[in-house]
Amino acid sequence: MSDLIARAEHLSKRFGDFLAVDDVSFEVRPGDIVGYLGPNGSGKTTTIRLLLGLLRPSGGRAELMGIDTERDPEAVRHRVGYMSQRFALYDELTAGENLAFYAGVYGLRDTARQQAVLEQLGLRHLEAARAGELPLGFRQRLALATAIVHQPPLLILDEPTSGVDPLARRAFWDLIYSLSESGVTAFVTTHYMDEAEYCQRVGIMRRGRLLAMDTPSNLRRALPGLVWDVFGEPLLETLGALGSQPGVERAGLAGDHLRALTRPDITRPALEAGLKRAGLRGVRAAPAEPSLEDVFLALATD
Repeated sequence: MSDLIARAEHLSKRFGDFLAVDDVSFEVRPGDIVGYLGPNGSGKTTTIRLLLGLLRPSGGRAELMGIDTERDPEAVRHRVGYMSQRFALYDELTAGENLAFYAGVYGLRDTARQQAVLEQLGLRHLEAARAGELPLGFRQRLALATAIVHQPPLLILDEPTSGVDPLARRAFWDLIYSLSESGVTAFVTTHYMDEAEYCQRVGIMRRGRLLAMDTPSNLRRALPGLVWDVFGEPLLETLGALGSQPGVERAGLAGDHLRALTRPDITRPALEAGLKRAGLRGVRAAPAEPSLEDVFLALATD
């Protein structure tokens, strides 16, 4: 048995001429909260399906808890909790009936365990409510309940917070932390940059390739350049001038100001002087702490 809870080795998946996952390798240790970050269509869901043995890889291999998922997918499925993007619930059944159904799929008849999960996720008062009538945030919690009812050591959550409001997203991540403290490993895909900050390790996907995987702090430290907040009016005119300055690798809007990534040798006086030479007045540049969005945009630049 491997001491890793999950491993991908040169994993690839091709659909005809389209390469959805391209030579992806990573490891997940017990107790990790791993965020798998990338835009829609970057290969996150396909990677999950390869990990679970739901798809056959075109190349490479995947292991969960030391078991090759292509050779023996059934051996791992009862040890994994999987929550899909679509919250695989039966709308005509109540919350309690949904949970009882999934418990039965895993061979569990212990109603005390089902009640404990409803209590843990704040769903006891909704046990008799039909799933199809629940607000989205509570449907999300119910889907998580069906994924953890059999007490799996590994949770694989595919875009679990997509479409829910910020408060529900924050509450859901609190639940993930609570489960992690009890020893559960979580592998979570997301396209929300801020959610990746909650994770102990983050993988960044784009066009089927894993561009990097490390702790958020290490990813920020490895950013190849300096990040600046730039203030000036009119904003779009300042953006145009900023993007054309020597040493500016990337510039974009960031609310009421601009965000720029420059070469490491660029100084604030040089940056401000270049904008003033472009005819702008009152411009100001301030060093900024890199974010994971800065890291992603730097890595994803062709």
